[in-house]
Amino acid sequence: MSEDTNPRISEVLPSDVWGMLEHDASAVLIDVRTRAEWSYVGIPDLRELPNPFLMLEWEMWPDMQINPVFIEKVEEQLWGRVPSSMFFLCRSGVRSLKATRTMASHFEGAGKPVKCVNVVNGFEGDKNDVGHRGIVNGWKACGLPWRQS
Repeated sequence: MSEDTNPRISEVLPSDVWGMLEHDASAVLIDVRTRAEWSYVGIPDLRELPNPFLMLEWEMWPDMQINPVFIEKVEEQLWGRVPSSMFFLCRSGVRSLKATRTMASHFEGAGKPVKCVNVVNGFEGDKNDVGHRGIVNGWKACGLPWRQS
């Protein structure tokens, strides 16, 4: 029998995140892409919702090293609040999955009941047949609100 040391996380499609945020004002969306991605590709637009929206690089541009103070910065931007759920978003769902696991481990170790959720397909999703993102799946392809930062 093996012992599972991974924290419990879940995954959700971008199309479902909006409704979850609408129904839970304490839930938080965290965009873990780079500053360059926020500037040039755009960001989710949550202005219609009361939910906090955090933008914190998981891997820092330009060398793409993991942000050594990611956990501390998340907690700092939450101002001491413990959200019910945290949704993590990146370009395609890969970096956000790593951030989700890290935060789930952190909260689990601290005894805080926070549901950590990876947003599958991320903001831009998979590439289409000609190599373009934002068309096949992901936040933008679902028609969810977004804007250029």
